[in-house]
Amino acid sequence: MLARAAEKGAKRALADVGLDGEEAALDIRDLRSLLDCIRLVRRTAMQTAVRMITTAVMLALLAGIAIKLKIFGGTP
Repeated sequence: MLARAAEKGAKRALADVGLDGEEAALDIRDLRSLLDCIRLVRRTAMQTAVRMITTAVMLALLAGIAIKLKIFGGTP
């Protein structure tokens, strides 16, 4: 009796969110695929941000070294 009530409640919950019917499994697979894509985009964006910050720091260090060593023809 408890198992039947749980199954009925689960079916009602799926129906409430629009995941009932023949294409429910396809919809769930599409949602999982979308979530995977969102995770990939987030990870790629973080990697890109870290690379840009690292590049900026390296360029700033190189510019500081160049100015300190007067490489660009500063006054002797």
